[in-house]
Amino acid sequence: MQKINRNVVLALLSLTSLVFLLFQLCYYKFYLSQKNGAAFSKVRGSQSGQDSTRWHVVRKFLGLISSHNIPVYLIDPLILGLVDKDIEQIRSSPDGPSPECKYFCAPRDFTTFALLDKTWKHEVGLFRTAEKMGFQWLKIINKDPRLDGMDDLSGMEIPLHYIFKLASHAIHLVVFYERSGHFLWHGPLRLKQHMDRKFVPFRKLHFGRYPGAYEKPELLLVSIDDLKVQIPKNPSSFLEEMSHSRFLECRYREARAFFQLYPDDASLDAVEFRKKAKSLLHLAALTLNNLGVKFWLSSGTCLGWYRQCNVIPHSKDVDLGIFIRDYKADIIPAFQKAGLPLKHKFGKVEDSLELSFQGEDDVKLDIFFFYEEDDHIWNGGTQAKSGKKFKYLFPKFTLCWTEFVELKVHVPCETLQYVEANYGPEWKVPVKTWDWKSSPSNVQDNGIWPIDEWDNVIQIY
Repeated sequence: MQKINRNVVLALLSLTSLVFLLFQLCYYKFYLSQKNGAAFSKVRGSQSGQDSTRWHVVRKFLGLISSHNIPVYLIDPLILGLVDKDIEQIRSSPDGPSPECKYFCAPRDFTTFALLDKTWKHEVGLFRTAEKMGFQWLKIINKDPRLDGMDDLSGMEIPLHYIFKLASHAIHLVVFYERSGHFLWHGPLRLKQHMDRKFVPFRKLHFGRYPGAYEKPELLLVSIDDLKVQIPKNPSSFLEEMSHSRFLECRYREARAFFQLYPDDASLDAVEFRKKAKSLLHLAALTLNNLGVKFWLSSGTCLGWYRQCNVIPHSKDVDLGIFIRDYKADIIPAFQKAGLPLKHKFGKVEDSLELSFQGEDDVKLDIFFFYEEDDHIWNGGTQAKSGKKFKYLFPKFTLCWTEFVELKVHVPCETLQYVEANYGPEWKVPVKTWDWKSSPSNVQDNGIWPIDEWDNVIQIY
């Protein structure tokens, strides 16, 4: 009798354990998997485990934003790089199921999307829905630089980044804003003191280390791994733009301090010159951009942007820099066609090239071409009456975007070093008497042009 009871007890225990195990499996499949990420992707031929979790999190996020009518587009550099290799096939492929999870299952910690601020304003309902779907979220805000100016530096705070975390994957949603230069801008990702710095591995984020500036992208709706998503129409162009997108804000606080020491010239002549300089700079930018020639604010124009966020009224010209590697023979005829006649041409492509175009009235456009050496960069100068050559040395620099007189334009990222090289440690003090042959801190004698070359290297119109 005892033996029979023992067998019954063992059978009951085994049955109970089996039922409990089945209950755990069902609970995980129908509850936890929906809250924290599916255990298995429904994409045909996809991998299991962590790979499918990434796809599942992206799918749930797309469902979340779709339910709130939020138009986002994919800007994840890793995924766009993979997509770009197959872009023609993706554009022409039907909406049928994918044979495998090739893109959204790729190993990564984040998937990055972009949102245009003006297309969405109702975030409270989104966060409630996100929490019901199992997402944790983080909102990063900071001051709106578009509201900063000489009269007011108390810009209101705006959302710059959102992060939605589910299971072991996170969605980084970057908010883009339209600037007066007709381009898109995103801000840096700076955590407030009270925020959880371990929420996600922030250092691995592709966007947010610096502010960025972008052209408005043309978007394309495609099906990737059975998920409908918008992407930049030309992924390779976007990725190239991303690699050079760093943006520098004008230093309004420093400019205000400068004008407290040196009141701004508000005379009619100064106002009129700034108006003409702005018009000339916009025309020059349009001409060079149409040619695909990269340029930046140089000399006094760069100093004006960095020191006082404006054109220096007594400078009387607009100065641009171009690397000689970007020189195109079309530059001169393009400016002439735009209504800017050539005033002088000094030097040659191989050495010390410099162009000057006549703008409205006495305002001229000077373009200096820069030559790269192993440890420095330089541009040349020529004295017309003597044939003397000069060289202006700069430490090596890279280019960043900024907004200047309602224009998206490049400046040296290492602006302080660039300005100090040209104007010395006293660059903050205005100088109205300036001799281009002797005043710059970085000028050197560079020989003299042979007389038999003067007809080619010293051309005045």
